[in-house]
Amino acid sequence: MKKTIINPLFKDQVTFTNTSEETNGELTELDLVLSPKGGNPMHHHTSFEEKFTAVAGELGLKLKGKTLLLKPGESYTVKPLEAHGFFNPSEENEIKFNIKITPGHTGFENSLRIMYGLAQDGLTDKNGIPKNLGVAFWLGELNDSKVHGIVFKILQPLGNILAKKVKNKGIDKELIHKYCR
Repeated sequence: MKKTIINPLFKDQVTFTNTSEETNGELTELDLVLSPKGGNPMHHHTSFEEKFTAVAGELGLKLKGKTLLLKPGESYTVKPLEAHGFFNPSEENEIKFNIKITPGHTGFENSLRIMYGLAQDGLTDKNGIPKNLGVAFWLGELNDSKVHGIVFKILQPLGNILAKKVKNKGIDKELIHKYCR
């Protein structure tokens, strides 16, 4: 299994430094390189916390009601259910940061591998969202992410149905087999 994956759409890079399997479920650890102005939407997780540490460049964290800019060496831990998102505030330079997920989460690891693999294979839109919306919602389940925002709140009931169809058809197992070995 590849230790480093790259999203061709955004040129973001994830290196798995410690997987849940390697640490007997204790943690998942990732080193990330994020392109200028890159980031993800506000979301939360229910089953794990994430410790973000800036390594090179400033790491932006969106939190409910505030924004933090972490300088290299500074960290912030997002607790379960805490709304958050990360971003690169620079318009010119990539940044590097580390995430430690406790306890480890194989589903989170697999979801990244699948999302980046789908992007490599041209199976996402220009925003990196899988063209199969059932797969998109299933990936949210797999990595224990609940995206915030009115559009996602409205789409969630339909998304649950579509994700169930993905599982009933065995598409979930096919994706794991293809991208997570």
